[in-house]
Amino acid sequence: MTGIASAPAERLGIRLRPVGPGVDPTVLLGLALRRNPRRAQLLVSRVLGKHVPADPRLVRAAGLLLGALVADALAGRPARALPAQTLHAAVRGDHGAAAALHTDAERAVAAASDALVIGFAETATALGHCVAEGLGGVTYLHSTRRPVPGFAVAGGFTEEHSHATDHLLLPADSALLRDGRPLVLVDDELSTGRTALNTITALHRTAPRERYVVAALVDVRPPGSDLVDAVAALGAQLDVVALAQAAIELPADLAERAAALRAEVGDGPTPHTAPNGRASRVTLGELGWPVGLPTGARHGVGPAHHRHLAAALPHVAAGLERAARLDAGERILVLGTEELMHLPLRLAQTLADAGHDVAFSSTTRSPAVVVDSPGYALTSGIAFPAHDDPADGPGPRFAYNVGGAQDPPWDHVLVVVDPPADTPALRTGLLAALAPHARRTSVVVTP
Repeated sequence: MTGIASAPAERLGIRLRPVGPGVDPTVLLGLALRRNPRRAQLLVSRVLGKHVPADPRLVRAAGLLLGALVADALAGRPARALPAQTLHAAVRGDHGAAAALHTDAERAVAAASDALVIGFAETATALGHCVAEGLGGVTYLHSTRRPVPGFAVAGGFTEEHSHATDHLLLPADSALLRDGRPLVLVDDELSTGRTALNTITALHRTAPRERYVVAALVDVRPPGSDLVDAVAALGAQLDVVALAQAAIELPADLAERAAALRAEVGDGPTPHTAPNGRASRVTLGELGWPVGLPTGARHGVGPAHHRHLAAALPHVAAGLERAARLDAGERILVLGTEELMHLPLRLAQTLADAGHDVAFSSTTRSPAVVVDSPGYALTSGIAFPAHDDPADGPGPRFAYNVGGAQDPPWDHVLVVVDPPADTPALRTGLLAALAPHARRTSVVVTP
């Protein structure tokens, strides 16, 4: 929507400022408004690949660097200096800087440590995977909101501020959560610490351990946060690491300001269906995807899985390049779907390494206010019905900043889905909504 009375960020009165030296959180983050009564503000990461299309090398590098900070914490050594200027340049669109940052981040990958990493769905599924890679390829599991027949729930917790609050842990081997090794929890932002504490408390109750690390792209906890002390009261040590630290100032009347802005903007994009969106179809199983290699970490991946994925990616991405007929010079968007983020990210990063002009983003459950206004983080959005028959019932899904009315269309959009999401609803929903913003679209189906 355009034409609101004044800049929405100014009207909300939210202020974000750096705390300490290093990476500037105001470069990493933009501001938007949730359609969620639990929390008004949405801190939009420019390095996550969720709400803002970004160079996939930047997105992966941010996760690898966060993993390097975790490695420092686990080893008991001071946190290393981060390449802040290169990171800032990459965020601002310098593809050379993104490539250099990714190369440096890969060189910083630690020797394998004995740790378990858990990433929070849906925003941090790829981020957590990259942190696990940055730790040398340690065991990784992400939470999920999708029950899977044949997999027992080994744990769960609540994310109080989220649009969808309940998380499940569905490891293929329930013993994964009981072995006592250090546990690393990964999220895109650490705002109050409640989600982290809820998770640690729930897991510690059934499987106590001595050591936890919470890792986030940005730490915006208020002064006096008791997260570390609360974990100490459980009898465990907690370290917190982040690429950037910030202080966020919220006006006392934020709820009223947010409600007024929502009312002025209106309902925003609403899900609709249309005749089948035209798209070619590519299946990774036909491109040489290794038999038995997981395409995500909903049920856990271990060191061997990391190695096999790294070995398979060049061949699979080259096959995708041929099968989808990717042309040199095209503007390509690789779009993951909800929790399915890491494999689309790695495909996008491999294509970028091969010389393609690629951005990466993913769809989301989270409803947010869209305003085409300078300085506001979500300037466009599409809405469409869920297309994977979710256990909690049908509902809207969204993709942000994939194309506004004045933006040129992408030359080619690759939508990556797993088999449960490869449905007729995908074609009449997401693909149809993407049609005005893409000259060509291909659906890439994982095994």
